[in-house]
Amino acid sequence: MMKYVPDIYLDSMGYAFTIPLFKYLGGCQAGCYVHYPTISTDMLSRVKERKKTYNNPNFISGSSFLTSVKLLYYRLFAYIYGIAGARSDVVMVNSTWTQGHILELWNAKDRTSIVYPPCDTEEFLKLPLVDDSDKKEHSIVSIAQFRPEKDHPLQIKAFSLLLRRIPEEEREKVKLYLVGSCRNQGDADRVDALREMCEELKIRPYVQFKLNVSFADLKKYLGEATIGLHTMWNEHFGIGVVECMAAGTVILAHNSGGPKMDIVVEYNNKQTGFLADDEETYADAMETILQMTGKERMEIQKAARESVGRFSEQEFSAGFLNSVEQLLA
Repeated sequence: MMKYVPDIYLDSMGYAFTIPLFKYLGGCQAGCYVHYPTISTDMLSRVKERKKTYNNPNFISGSSFLTSVKLLYYRLFAYIYGIAGARSDVVMVNSTWTQGHILELWNAKDRTSIVYPPCDTEEFLKLPLVDDSDKKEHSIVSIAQFRPEKDHPLQIKAFSLLLRRIPEEEREKVKLYLVGSCRNQGDADRVDALREMCEELKIRPYVQFKLNVSFADLKKYLGEATIGLHTMWNEHFGIGVVECMAAGTVILAHNSGGPKMDIVVEYNNKQTGFLADDEETYADAMETILQMTGKERMEIQKAARESVGRFSEQEFSAGFLNSVEQLLA
C-alpha cells in the first residue's frame, strides 16, 4: 500500500475506520461522503428503550442483561467511530438527518456540509401530469425492496384501515401495489408473510405484489398511480421518494429522516406531499388525498415535481466539487 499512496483519499463506502490510516500513515488529505452513519444516536435510544425492531430482536429487547451488553458495545463503537470520522479534513453528508448524527458523533461542524445525492429522475419527469378528476380507479404504489426496514406491514395495515372507511361497493376502485425486488430467500419469505397478512385482513383482492419488474413496468405503475407510498422510519435520504414525486404521484412518506427534513417540505410556499407515522395517520392521509379534487392533487403534484430539481445530478456535481476543492487547497 505504501508504494501507491494517493494525494487525496475520499471514502464514500462508509469505511470511516480507514480514514485515520490514510491520513496518518499515508499522509493524505482525507475526506468522506456519508450516506448513512454506521451507528446513530437513534439506534442507541431504541436499544436503551428496549424496543423490538428488525435489528433489535425480542431475545435482546426482552433481556435487561443482553440490552446492557448491547448498549455497552454500541457506546464503545460510537466513541471509536467518532474518533475515526473526526480525522476527515472534509465531510460531506447526504441529508439533514445524516448531518445531525454525524455532527453529534464526529464533532466536525466546521468541515461538514450537506451534498444531496444525485437522483436520476429524467425518465420519470417525462411522464405526463394529467388531471385525474374523471379517474374511475386509484392506485397506491409502494416502490421498495422487500427488506424488513421498509416496513411493508405498516403499508398493508394502513391500507386495510383505509378500506374499512370506504363503502364495500366502492372498494374495487382502490388498489395497493407493492413493487419491489427480492434479493434472496429471506426477502421471498417476507413477501409470503405479507401475502398471508393480506389474507388475514381480508384485503387480498385489493393488493397486488409486483416483484422484480422491469424499469418500463416501474414507470407504468408510477405513471398510473395517484399516491406514492413510503413507510421506512428514519430513512437517511429517500431517493425512492424523490422518484415518486418526479413521476407525478402525490407522495405519502414517513414523518422522519430525509423525507421529513429535506424532501417532502414546502417548495416556493407550496405543499409537496404528505407525511405520516402510524396506521391511523397513514390511513387519514390516504383518505384525504383520495377525497381531494383532481385540481387540488395537481397543485401538489406540480410543486413536488418542480422541487426535485434540488436533487439533480448537476446540483450534486456542483456541491461535491465545491467540497473536494478544499482538499486541493
